[in-house]
Amino acid sequence: MSRQEQKLKTRENIINAAFTLLDENRSLSAISLREVSRAAGIAPTSFYRHFKDMDELGLTLVDEAGLALRQLMRQARRRIASGGSVIGTSVDTFMEFIAANKNVFRLLLREHTGTSAAYRMAVFREIQHFVEELTDYIVEQQAVEYKLANVQADAMVRLVFSAGAEALEADPKLRQSVAERVKTQLRFVQLGARQMRD
Repeated sequence: MSRQEQKLKTRENIINAAFTLLDENRSLSAISLREVSRAAGIAPTSFYRHFKDMDELGLTLVDEAGLALRQLMRQARRRIASGGSVIGTSVDTFMEFIAANKNVFRLLLREHTGTSAAYRMAVFREIQHFVEELTDYIVEQQAVEYKLANVQADAMVRLVFSAGAEALEADPKLRQSVAERVKTQLRFVQLGARQMRD
């Protein structure tokens, strides 16, 4: 492995270690540089070769979480292309993501309303990326004007994130119930948007 590859691998280990340390009781501000370094298998001084401080690591975690979520929803759109309901497939994919990546979604939820303005803005940007991608998809699929598609996308993303917060600590049966309810709510939004267009 080259020096550059080793450096990237160590950086990835630090990011994964930080995500592992986040749980239902511990937020980003509750974990220390020393803990992250220990979990990543590096000396605390080595941390500084990859991140200026814990705040920079936190912003990177938000970026990584947002990117993972957007990639997942792109995957959902590919699943839709091979047959299936847009809303049903998207919600099911989102719930699968939450079940498999609780700490990633937990980070977005917590920091969205957290005490750090920098983290709040970073999460807001990630959610806006999500809204913009969905807006583009609605415009492309339904030939809707951008402004109306953006309002629809924003409402849908807010509903899904709210349902995700509820489903995060739920057992599989309750998570399924939350998923079915949000699918119905999203259909209401879709029908309302269609009515406005007509």
